[in-house]
Amino acid sequence: MLTIYGVYRSRASRVYWVAEELGLEFRSVPVLQARRLADPLAAEAPLNTHSADFTAVNPMAQIPSIRDGDFVMHESLAITLYLARKHGGPLSGQTVEEDGLLTMWTVWAASQVELHSVRIVLTYDNGLENSAEGKETIAAACYGLRRPLAALEGQLSGRQWIVGDRFTVADLNLAEVLRYAQSEAELFDAHPNIKAWIERCQSRPAYKAMQAARSKEPVEV
Repeated sequence: MLTIYGVYRSRASRVYWVAEELGLEFRSVPVLQARRLADPLAAEAPLNTHSADFTAVNPMAQIPSIRDGDFVMHESLAITLYLARKHGGPLSGQTVEEDGLLTMWTVWAASQVELHSVRIVLTYDNGLENSAEGKETIAAACYGLRRPLAALEGQLSGRQWIVGDRFTVADLNLAEVLRYAQSEAELFDAHPNIKAWIERCQSRPAYKAMQAARSKEPVEV
């Protein structure tokens, strides 16, 4: 059985979503981010990214990780690509060319989009969105997203999905990266193709199942 290490309120959400899309049976091992704990190495601390039991799985001390039989893997976007490719179906590439495009858009999401969108969500997580510093950080992140969002808006012109004529793991990966920026409604209002596309992605039953599980997790530890 597939084991997913992480919590839904983390990048592990992508892995839980793809598992739901694929209809996989999985075991979830909750591993908190160490930064959320006052003393992650305390004897009574819950399992977290600095716990010896978890660093034995992932020495980089980051979530998510998976164990698929004897195979262990890290990095959320790589995990989703692996699971889609292993289990096949519409989420995966149907040709070598499609497979290349799924990888291309996923790498693009990580290198061109996520560094900006994460700055936005962390500003909110830290309660700084109304401070002068927070507003400046958000404005800079939105500026950094201008060119990537313009490119994605063009890619979605006249089409519903990023690759091919169906929802794929590329849509899932990029939708999850962009979710971090959805607090900035004007970004999406200015890009109607992206706004309609992310609404389609987030209307899927598997996404809703992931979010339902996520909503049950406490925001504070």
